[in-house]
Amino acid sequence: MATSLKNLSDYNMLLVADAGNMKFGIVVAEWNSEITEALYQGAYTTLLKHGAKEENIIRKYVPGTFELTLGAQLIAQNTDVDAVIVLGCVIQGETRHFDFICQGITQGITTLNMDYSMPFIFGVLTTDNQQQALDRAGGKHGNKGNEAAVTAIKMVSLQRSLESVE
Repeated sequence: MATSLKNLSDYNMLLVADAGNMKFGIVVAEWNSEITEALYQGAYTTLLKHGAKEENIIRKYVPGTFELTLGAQLIAQNTDVDAVIVLGCVIQGETRHFDFICQGITQGITTLNMDYSMPFIFGVLTTDNQQQALDRAGGKHGNKGNEAAVTAIKMVSLQRSLESVE
């Protein structure tokens, strides 16, 4: 569904599990930091709102959106997180660079999900311009960081529920 038809921050709180015993990694791209910091704040506050403990949220930075994949992999390899949220922003420019970055990060995060059998949550904005990014990082369309955090909680809950079935 197009973001313009849905607020990224709207969700049914009753459908979100308690995150009190969950641990999260959040990898934030430094490029477009005005946007990515707003995404981080959205994710962080949403995790706390659902019971996650501050000490169970690990934040790490990478230079740009393309580096999110390796940053997420390093967190998965070196910590005991239940899910990794990646937050970045790619804004269309005058060259095909946008296409390569978007394809690389999308494929990279998909591969991590499959290789690690754990949730890696795609919280990357891919917009035509700065205003669209602002609108989706706490502006009129809500905050993609909120949506990413809710998705992480739901996916950890799903994974745990299926692992306990034998």
